[in-house]
Parts: sequence; structure tokens; C-alpha cells
Amino acid sequence: MGKRIVIIGAGSTNFGLKIIGDFYKSQILKGSTIVLHDIRPEAVEKTRKIAENYKEKLQVDFQIEATTSREEALRGADFCLISIEVGNRFELWEQDWGVPVEYGFKQIYGENGGPGGLFHALRIIPVIIEICEDIEKICPDAVVFNYSNPMQRICHALTTKFPNLNIIGLCHEIHSMERQLPTLLDTKLDNIEFEAGGLNHFSILLDVKYKDTKKDGYPIIRDKFNSYYSNLINDHEGFESDPGAERGVFFELFKKYSYLPITTDSHVGEYMQWAFSVADHEGISDFYKKYKNRCLNFYEDDFLYGRFFDNSKPKLDERVVPIIESIIEDDNRLEHAVNIPNNNFIEYLPNDIVVEVPAVINKKGANGKKLDNYPKTFGALLNSQTGVIQLTTEAILNKSKHGAYLALLSDPIVDDAIKAEKLLDTMINKQSKFLGYLN
Repeated sequence: MGKRIVIIGAGSTNFGLKIIGDFYKSQILKGSTIVLHDIRPEAVEKTRKIAENYKEKLQVDFQIEATTSREEALRGADFCLISIEVGNRFELWEQDWGVPVEYGFKQIYGENGGPGGLFHALRIIPVIIEICEDIEKICPDAVVFNYSNPMQRICHALTTKFPNLNIIGLCHEIHSMERQLPTLLDTKLDNIEFEAGGLNHFSILLDVKYKDTKKDGYPIIRDKFNSYYSNLINDHEGFESDPGAERGVFFELFKKYSYLPITTDSHVGEYMQWAFSVADHEGISDFYKKYKNRCLNFYEDDFLYGRFFDNSKPKLDERVVPIIESIIEDDNRLEHAVNIPNNNFIEYLPNDIVVEVPAVINKKGANGKKLDNYPKTFGALLNSQTGVIQLTTEAILNKSKHGAYLALLSDPIVDDAIKAEKLLDTMINKQSKFLGYLN
């Protein structure tokens, strides 16, 4: 029997069509209904038309529904995927990034960590809480997948507010290991056993070995590290950048901590006060410009989304489809990275913090795996974020401006209390439509 799968934010550039293309490749999910929901009628209609067009071309057995009514979309849902933004994404993001820098705070990128990550969280989390309030009322047994950023703070707020919902955060950054390790280790991916973990966008490769010989792969990675990563052309979802770009923080972390970061400067660099001094700012800026241009012109070129519907290529763009299949099949498949509340999976972090860890997937959802012998040195870096995350949630749930200020002061990027207070006032004024609830 088919399932009812709701994509909330289906009109979002790139994500909605990418996920639909993945669903169309699933045999287990055939006969299911994919419900496209977005508050923007024009956006959801664009997605619906393209989805229907490829449905006919590929002759796949799925039903497509589209609605701007969240209540209608959620009725009878088995799975809910959330990928939304609030307001003018790039205008607000550039404020998150640029304004703190104007105040002297040396943050990177400003999407997930640092002061920018706080303002992003303060905008988006109240809306996602409203979505989950509807899910709790209408389809409380549905499995909820969050794709929105800032992942760490969103998932902590949701799992704190809705302890009875089955909430899993998903990010595609772990795909970097699937792309890079076969070349580094000179073997096929299915001959590699690896384990990674930490916080979302702040995660490291802990262990890697050959399945056939059980040989440790890390000595080979260390031997090839400089030459491989200096010449590697970064590929963020098809956005190529120069060889070795966005690897300043990446190289420094590997050199100092001896573990391979999962992602590059624009993400991992957001969480450390010293990252600004070694980051590849030019590479980060170049990636952002390309990303923004592609998003703003996404629907003008069917080449950009047509590749999502190439069923001759079985590889999936995102990981949610095999996870849903494993929940349905109850097959106890290993998933390399999910974001779920820590349950002693990483011993250095509080149990309420949402960590990114491997998990076994079955009918109960994602069952996290304990990461034994997690390095204390990197665990200390992770712990610098726990107070930031917890205080962000408190500020939002209490609608407290003072709470938001305390969350700012807890951030390792923030080194001036007076400027932090002025920054908060400035951002609340600039983004009053979204942050005016703070009092």
C-alpha cells in the first residue's frame, strides 16, 4: 500500500524537484502519493507542473498533489519532509553574514554558526514549530525529516518542544566521504567501512578501513592528504570551485587534530573563533556567488533540474528515500549520518543536544550508534556549541530578547558584550517582520 509523503517547502529551489526525482526511482514506494506544499502558490505550481511532466515521461506509479493548505497536506501523512526558508532568503542571509562582520565579529558565512546562525535560527525556528504543532495535531505518527538550516539549532528546538514526535535531521554533507574515500583508498565504495560523527557541519571521520582486509585506511589518507586535497575541485551539489578552494580551516583542523573534517570552510569554519584567521574567504565568497546565481535562475534552464529525473542513473541525490524504505521494510540498514538527540552516543556532549551520528534504520526510525573513544580534543570543540544551542532554544520558546542576547554572549565568535547588544538591536530592527516577537 502506497504512503502519503508530504514535502513542506516543495517550491524551494533545487530541493523539491531533487527529492521528487529520488522518489521516482524507488520501487518500494511506488503507488505512493507525493504531496507538494508551499505557502507560495506560484512556486508550488511550478514544482507540480515539472513533477507531473516527468511522471508522464517516466511512466512512474506515483500520485502528485499540490496545495497551499498545510492542514490539507498533512491529513493522513506517513512522512513529512521540511525544507523551508523564511522571507527573502539571500537578502536576509547577507544581513546575517555581513552585519556582524561590520560590528567586528569575525564570523564565516553566517548561515549556521556564529551570530548569523543565531539570527537565522530566530527567524526560521518559530515557523517550523508552527508546522510541527500541526503535525502533532493532524498526523502525530508521521516521521518528520528536517532539511532546513541551521540544523543543530532547529533540531534541538524541535526535539525539546515535541519530545513525542519522531524527528530526524538530514544533511547531504556525508556524501563527501562517499565521493572522496574510494579515490583516496584506491578501492570501491562497497569495500570501505567508515564511521563519522559530531555535530551537523562540524563532524569528522573517526575510523575508516577496508572491508576485505580490515586494514586501517587512515595512514593512506594521511600520506595522500596534502596532494589530494590541494588539487581536489570542490563540488557543492554541482557548484564547482577552484582546486583546493575552501580548504583553509579544513587543512588546519586536519593538521592540528589528525582527523578528516567532513565538510569545508564555509560550514565547519562557522563554529570556531580562530577559523577566520585561516579560512579561504575568497573561495567561500566565490561559492556563495555561484550558489546564489544558480538558485535565482534555477527554473530558467531545465538542464539544472532535468538531471534529477534521469532514471538511467540509479544514484540518489539525497538520503531520505532509502531511509524511508528501510523504515517501511524494517530492514535494520546502516545509515552513516542522521541528526538525533544524543543518547550517550558522544560522551562529551549533553544528551539533549542533537548530534550527527551513524544509525540503524528500522520501523522505529533512526537508532543511533554510540561512537566509542570519541577524541576528547575534538569533543571540546563541539562542546563550545552546546550552550549556544540550548540558549537559542530557550530564547525562542520564551520569546525573549534578553535570552537571545545571552545566546549571543555564549557564542565563541562573540568577543565584545557592548557590540553584541548593539548588533542584536540592529538586527531586530532590520528584520523586525521576523524578529519582532522578541521582547
